[in-house]
Amino acid sequence: MIPIDIRPDKLAEEMLDYSRKLGQGMENLLNAEAIDTGVSPKQPVYKEDKLVLYRYDTPEGVTPSAVPLLIVYALVNRPYMTDIQEDRSTIKGLLATGQDVYLIDWGYPDQADRAINLDDYINGYLDSCVDHLREQLGVDKVNLLGICQGGVFSLMYASMHPDKVNNLVTMVTPVDFKTPDNLLSAWIQNVDVDLAVDTIGNIPGELLNWTFLTLKPYSLMGQKYINMVDMLDDPAKVKNFLRMEKWIFDSPDQAGETFRQFTKDFYQRNGFINGGVMLGEREVDLKNVTCPVLNIYALQDHLVPPDASRPMKGLVGSEDYTELAFPGGHIGIYVSGKAQKEVTPAIGKWLNERS
Repeated sequence: MIPIDIRPDKLAEEMLDYSRKLGQGMENLLNAEAIDTGVSPKQPVYKEDKLVLYRYDTPEGVTPSAVPLLIVYALVNRPYMTDIQEDRSTIKGLLATGQDVYLIDWGYPDQADRAINLDDYINGYLDSCVDHLREQLGVDKVNLLGICQGGVFSLMYASMHPDKVNNLVTMVTPVDFKTPDNLLSAWIQNVDVDLAVDTIGNIPGELLNWTFLTLKPYSLMGQKYINMVDMLDDPAKVKNFLRMEKWIFDSPDQAGETFRQFTKDFYQRNGFINGGVMLGEREVDLKNVTCPVLNIYALQDHLVPPDASRPMKGLVGSEDYTELAFPGGHIGIYVSGKAQKEVTPAIGKWLNERS
């Protein structure tokens, strides 16, 4: 038995095919149009400092719910991941289920924002967006959909303002930040966060982005570019690949005081589990989250392992708690074809049953 059977004719054929794809790929890359940041029509309805609140247009023939759905994304990366392309859009799927979808774009913090803290984001900006919707739409409560760090923000908000939240959906949201399989948490335990913030102010988005990439260096920084060659001769696939690359490297800086508090309170002190998270002069208590909760996590998530999310059930005070486990990763839960068929319709159904 020959361990590696390399036939000269097959090798020549593969090299020719590889060269053809590279040649066609260069042409497709040069001809690629500007990469958009989201595909669904939306309109700004509220602005405050660098924050913009958007409302997505309701599709023709769909009657929107009377209770608006406010999407709270993480501060890291940009929220157009939820609307990355026509056939892989969480936003589009939610609209199709009759949700009246709004989304917060936090913008790009600069050094003028270095003193913004968690209380400012949650009891300031987020509360202002909720109050704007309540006033403009004439409703007492809104539905929240919190994604990753945005889910942490949404949990804190629902605990502080239970009278304003009708239903809460969390996606890939950690509550236990010290599970054994959480590599990101293990890395940051001995980081001197105070020294970093006091020295440079805002934490560069590029620094955090490369930190995330090095969690899986082979697949995220090597293998995907090797695999890219196989799609270079397809203009549509090239554009979708570039959309994802644009999102990956579109990383806002993090307001220094918010990064300091979030890292120390959650990653280093595990605040939801151990208590002691303060917003202003009030302590966060997840037992105050009494609205219905749908917690969605991804079984192959390397950033928010399932065991980091599952403990939510025992922490919130809701009597209507539902879990949904998705067989995919941290990003696949928004952009995979399977997610479009299973996760987004499930969110819409769950909300409609409770709205």
